[in-house]
Amino acid sequence: MRKVLCVEPVIFLYIFASSVTSPLVQQFIYRRLWEEEYNATFVSDTNVSHCEENKSSPTYIKQKAVQEKASVFNMQLDLTGAVPSLIVAFVIVANGDRQGRKRSLVLPSMGALIADICLTVISYFSFSLSILFAVAFITGLFGSMATFLGGGFAFIADVCHDEKQKTTRIAVVDLIFGVVSGLAGLSSGYFLRGIGFTWTFMIASLLHVVNIIYIIFFLEDTVNVSELQDQAPVSCKELLRETFSGVYMLFKTAPYKKRVLIIVLLFTFMTYLFTMVGGSSLFTLYELDEPLCWNEVYIGYGAAAFTSVSLTSFLGVYLFSKCLKDIYIVFIGIFSYIGGMVMTAFAKTTLLMFLVRVPSSLCFMPIPVLRSMLSKVVLTGEQGAVFACIACLEVVTGTISLSVFNILYAATVAWFSGFSFLLSAGLCLIPLAVLCWLLCTSWHGEDLALLVPEEVSSIESADS
Repeated sequence: MRKVLCVEPVIFLYIFASSVTSPLVQQFIYRRLWEEEYNATFVSDTNVSHCEENKSSPTYIKQKAVQEKASVFNMQLDLTGAVPSLIVAFVIVANGDRQGRKRSLVLPSMGALIADICLTVISYFSFSLSILFAVAFITGLFGSMATFLGGGFAFIADVCHDEKQKTTRIAVVDLIFGVVSGLAGLSSGYFLRGIGFTWTFMIASLLHVVNIIYIIFFLEDTVNVSELQDQAPVSCKELLRETFSGVYMLFKTAPYKKRVLIIVLLFTFMTYLFTMVGGSSLFTLYELDEPLCWNEVYIGYGAAAFTSVSLTSFLGVYLFSKCLKDIYIVFIGIFSYIGGMVMTAFAKTTLLMFLVRVPSSLCFMPIPVLRSMLSKVVLTGEQGAVFACIACLEVVTGTISLSVFNILYAATVAWFSGFSFLLSAGLCLIPLAVLCWLLCTSWHGEDLALLVPEEVSSIESADS
């Protein structure tokens, strides 16, 4: 059977299935906590959710209590799966340079399948929410989203031979991520209203089954592992040494400028990801609360609105890369995100909440551009190591960000629910300051981040 090097269907199916279930899990938790607090069934009609706006009402106080409990519960759930996910992502993605990329795609898909099956059972039999912590931990053992994206981007870096097009190619993957997640978010509301939680989780499970079959039987690996399969099995100690040696050598043997530049770019990526993940993760809870009081369909519309943001961000990367250096594209994207968060903090009507996507239209640009800059600065055999670092940073940063912002939202929702969004915008000053430092030094003219690997190799040889 002839295999193909087309990884886009894998990314499409995984992201769609995960994006369908993600908002549903938050709403499932919110509804169950609501029922425990009120001792009554959650009410939702065609226009708004059951939402009290009179601040002197006892119902309003209980409503805020549900918001706080849901926020803290989501934070604890994220922490439960973060630690195993971090370890697995680092080991699997870093070993991809020698043992292939497919395992970093198939393992998270299997973990997601197990999670969706468990969610189906929990929702059908109305089991305790505490079981979700075990589900999150098991999913983390399979690597979850960080391992999948790390392997996916390393796969793309392997098949993209023209370095000048690498930024655009990685941006295409991010475009797929944004568009598919938006469509899935829109679909989730109709799925929930039409067939309920149980059958929606079942459909997501079937999508993961199809994805696993495609990865195993139809997807060709970009790394030749036939020679490794003929070798004698290595010990656990040797395997760990090989895992960490690639990342260690990435920083140890590199020239000083290259080493510092990698660290600076990773820090910029981490700080921007921290603000963006933290701020955007609160949208569902913010929209469920007064005065918006959105129901599941409106929440789906809101998630789908990010489809346009992904598209405009991709177009921005594609057009700006023809006339601007990568670092300036990152600048534009960060300022776009700041404008969107400030507007979100004061959005009190449905129209304004949808219009938030206008100033945020380019906010996704920094993520693929920073990934591309990091990919360009390393050699071909170091792609797995650098994407393993990125994957680990995504897990650590995302987990800390979700924890911090969920706790902060729970503490401030009673007096000003938009405070967390303003803080998210303010924290963007950190990556902006780092980028300004790069521009104020001699690095921004012909820095290593804008060179192809062959040029980097020649520079390394000259420095040594």
